[in-house]
Amino acid sequence: MLAARLYGPRDVRIDEVPAPPAPGPDAVLLRVRAVGICGSDLHTYTDGRIGDTQVQSPLVLGHEFSGIVLDAGPEACDGFGQPLRAGQRVAVDPATPCRRCEMCEAGHPNLCHRLHFCGLWPDDGALQEQMIVKGHTCFPVPDTLSDADAALLEPLGVAIHAVDLGKLRVACSAAVLGCGPIGLLIIKLARLSGADPIYAFDCFNWRAEAAAAWGATMTWTLGEGDPAALIQRETAGRGVDVVFEAAWADHSIAQAAEMARLGGRLVLVGIPSDDELRMRHSVARRKGLTIVMARRMKHTYPRAIRLAVSHPGRIALSDLISHRFPLREANRAFALNAAYDDNVNKVIIDV
Repeated sequence: MLAARLYGPRDVRIDEVPAPPAPGPDAVLLRVRAVGICGSDLHTYTDGRIGDTQVQSPLVLGHEFSGIVLDAGPEACDGFGQPLRAGQRVAVDPATPCRRCEMCEAGHPNLCHRLHFCGLWPDDGALQEQMIVKGHTCFPVPDTLSDADAALLEPLGVAIHAVDLGKLRVACSAAVLGCGPIGLLIIKLARLSGADPIYAFDCFNWRAEAAAAWGATMTWTLGEGDPAALIQRETAGRGVDVVFEAAWADHSIAQAAEMARLGGRLVLVGIPSDDELRMRHSVARRKGLTIVMARRMKHTYPRAIRLAVSHPGRIALSDLISHRFPLREANRAFALNAAYDDNVNKVIIDV
């Protein structure tokens, strides 16, 4: 079967690899259908690492994905506790917690001591024709959701978790730095949560325009002035209640802290390329900011599915997609996304 494997920075190759064996008792064999390229995939693609995790051997990327169950072990149950069967269409949570450690038992599987994650070295991801996953990471999806929609339940889940951490209330003000797919979903969820006004910033004009369409009250590109000064102007010096950093977590973190009001809340979602966090200590200290780090998601897939199914006009996941490529063109897909060419937003690879 075919797999797209990363050999080093910007070096994706299409390889013939052995097909997976039969699934174990609690696992399933999937035929992968659609895979989204995430910002964290781009870190690994461009740098050959993410944070302190270095790619040390050829790695199959991809953690936003959907598939069809080809075979299921006799004890394989989905994320709702129901038996899985061949032919079911599923969205897959890429994180596999041990379900036994202190953090798992405390209800924080995203902080599991022994967490495995698809597409994070040494665990292969979804850019391959077939793969084995644990049954409890699979969530059946209805036919009203396309394969690409089902794959995008993962970034929707990340956005839900971020908004949960933000503790938004009706008529809270919010700002979002970074209007890629995660940022756009945060804006949409903030609007659905009753937040108002919602300010948004991005490097690219097409993403700022998308932010307005997804529910932002006011949007700017970074060339239009200092983001913190713009927020101070619009709020008469108060700042906003909650700031979501969903960009590349570089100077944007310091800007986010400047935007927050006294006693405000800062939710950090983006991942920095250099694995460093920088902000002025005095700003965060004197404001008494609550700073929260988002670690992927937890317990969000059922809610994501309900949002995507019950309110398709409100959360139109397919509207995020700007480009689609077949698996054989995975290298071209990553290169375009990393260069931010052709007004790219979300790239889907059809396997």
